[in-house]
Amino acid sequence: MKAGSKFLNAVSAVALSTSLVVTGTAAVVIASATVAEAAVVKNIVVRGAGRVGADTVRSNLTIKPGKSFSNADIDQSIKNLYATGYFSNVSISVSGSSLVVNVAEGQLVNQVVFNGNRKIKDEKLAASVQTKPLGPYNQVMIESDIQTIKDAYASIGRSDVTVTTQTFDVGEGRLNVAFVINEGDRTKIDQINFVGNHAFSDGRLAAIINTKKSNFLSFLTRRDVYNPDKLKADEAELRKFYYNHGYADFRVVSSDAVLDEASNTYTITFTVDEGEKYNFGAVNVESSVEGVDPATLQSLVESRSGKTYSADDVQKTMEAIAAKVASEGYPFARVTPRGDRDFANNTIGVSYLIDQGERAYIERIEIRGNTRTRDYVIRREFDISEGDAFNRELISRAKRRLEALGYFTSVDITTQPGSEPDRVVVVVNVEDQPTGSFGVGAGYAAGGDGVMLEASIEEKNFLGRGQYIKVAAGAGTQGARTYSLSFTEPYFLGYRLAAGFDIFKSESNGGDNYDYQEQGFTLRVTAPITEDLKTTFAYNFKQMKYDASSSDYADLSQPYQDLVDKSPWTKSSISNTIVYNTIDDMQMPHEGIYASVTNEVAGLGGDSQFYKISGKAKMFYTVSDYADVVASIGGTAGYVAPLGGNLNVFDQFQIGGKEIRGFENNGIGPRMPNGDALGGTTYITASAEASFPLPGIPTDLNLRGAVFADAGTLFGNEVSGASGAEGTNASLRASVGLGIVWGSPFGAIRFDYAVPVLKEDFDKTQNFRFGIANQF
Repeated sequence: MKAGSKFLNAVSAVALSTSLVVTGTAAVVIASATVAEAAVVKNIVVRGAGRVGADTVRSNLTIKPGKSFSNADIDQSIKNLYATGYFSNVSISVSGSSLVVNVAEGQLVNQVVFNGNRKIKDEKLAASVQTKPLGPYNQVMIESDIQTIKDAYASIGRSDVTVTTQTFDVGEGRLNVAFVINEGDRTKIDQINFVGNHAFSDGRLAAIINTKKSNFLSFLTRRDVYNPDKLKADEAELRKFYYNHGYADFRVVSSDAVLDEASNTYTITFTVDEGEKYNFGAVNVESSVEGVDPATLQSLVESRSGKTYSADDVQKTMEAIAAKVASEGYPFARVTPRGDRDFANNTIGVSYLIDQGERAYIERIEIRGNTRTRDYVIRREFDISEGDAFNRELISRAKRRLEALGYFTSVDITTQPGSEPDRVVVVVNVEDQPTGSFGVGAGYAAGGDGVMLEASIEEKNFLGRGQYIKVAAGAGTQGARTYSLSFTEPYFLGYRLAAGFDIFKSESNGGDNYDYQEQGFTLRVTAPITEDLKTTFAYNFKQMKYDASSSDYADLSQPYQDLVDKSPWTKSSISNTIVYNTIDDMQMPHEGIYASVTNEVAGLGGDSQFYKISGKAKMFYTVSDYADVVASIGGTAGYVAPLGGNLNVFDQFQIGGKEIRGFENNGIGPRMPNGDALGGTTYITASAEASFPLPGIPTDLNLRGAVFADAGTLFGNEVSGASGAEGTNASLRASVGLGIVWGSPFGAIRFDYAVPVLKEDFDKTQNFRFGIANQF
């Protein structure tokens, strides 16, 4: 009796029952053991496992010999075995002191192929599907893979793709699986509509969002692909735009995409509620932290009274105050803006409240989602690291810096509780985007290189290291050749210093009577002073060669004969440039100021000895938000003085059509009677322009018209052997004209037609000009 009791305690009473398990779309009736109480078995017997092997079956069981198990363990073991995908039927029973597992093996995948795909390569599709060679064949997995393939095609604008499968039995329980793909036509975007907008035109808002209407260049940009996530990002761009232009109550009511299956095109409609426009009211800084004087922080405030309300100005002010207070020994200080709306006057007063935040430290910074960009490239944009005091505004600054890099489609920074109450985990979620580009440019200069074509390859995040590299080559119809290589390391030696070099070489027909070659390099280091101000120190070296045939040599003026006789020439100099930049968009600016000043000293060896200073400034202002009319005014100036002796021709300033349209390159200023340009020691230019969308042209083509007026002068001469030179006085030149700017996929290209209204008889004019638009 005692022996029988021991046996019952060890094995327990088992009754066989059936269970219904749903796997995929099929319901499978399996046999399982219902255990009245905890049981123990001495061994596990596996039956039916051929290819898979008994050990694989046992490893997926939760039941182990010598350990008690229950009915729940049997159910979980059955689920585990089905989850492997290797079995079409599973049953578990108890026989004496043994657990018996009966399995029936399913079919295995021998090979996976893709048929009909041209737009997406086999390798990419194979990496995205779950069905793999030597893996189990599972219909649920197949259905999931079909949807994955459809999603991949939808991401490139082919939402009407169809995907089916074919299987081929190759024996021994193996199948070949073929995904048959009919790619269909590209799904395009026919219309993008805005409802409820009154302050800004449809065209202005269409320029803000990333989704674009389909046009003849869409195959290059791929910006006419509908994607729900992309639409959400467009909503965020609209909110950001309105919040920064005074509309603090703006909201996106809805964003809808409707597919016309007959034409396979989408119509996208954004419905918005703009609300009222606000200016900043009274702005002040308050502090409850002992030792923090609000008066000393007032200069950091960018949200000034009377200025159009801007959420970006508020954010920048918070960041600047938080950084300043933290640097003065208050790392836990918190900056909170408090708004005071005056609905009668449409103003928002802002008080920046500084108080002592909770004492919390950063336990760690986790980087997620970066498949290409390396972790340290992301971490170095933070002014804080593990172990530092947690400061929310410095986190916001890091987010803005990461977004400005252009490496990611999205940047999201969140926090999670750490291992202790005063510890915080900062989680950075990013999504990499392509950062390489191929560019093609063209330009035309009469009397010189003629038509110039240039091709370039540019990578802003080289090998995921955040490094910039650009290789370019160009050729002209008059035999000109150009080559260049640029490289920049944005964090040299771990500091916020952008160090790099430029190498260049060019050959051209410098004039009617001589050929010109130059080659050289620049070594540079750029350091930020503030968020908008930076300075660059550089060493510059250039070698120049002048050549002329004997017949052409006789037609050259004395200064140019000297250039040929003493060729080659070298110039070695150091320079410093300070740049102030608040431009909102460097490609198509609407607001902001760009200004720079450069000091250069030559004489560290070489044939040049001079001091040179030059500068330029340009301001943009939106005259009409609704009509998207943008005005700009700008000016440039420069002066060069010899440091002992005379200047060379190549030391003096040369200006022309780039600065005063309507003239050739080097088309104005001092020159010899035979027409050889000498350049000048001093120049001043000014320009005014208004740009606007071309009427009747779809805004997605990025075509804008412009009217402009330029004026300036180039005078002075310190070149030896230039007796008889004309144009050394400061006579004014001026021109007016019309232009077209095209924001093409290859960069902004500009076409200008200008008519000089003030000029000298010896000046060289050129009415038509086109080339890469470079406003800075």
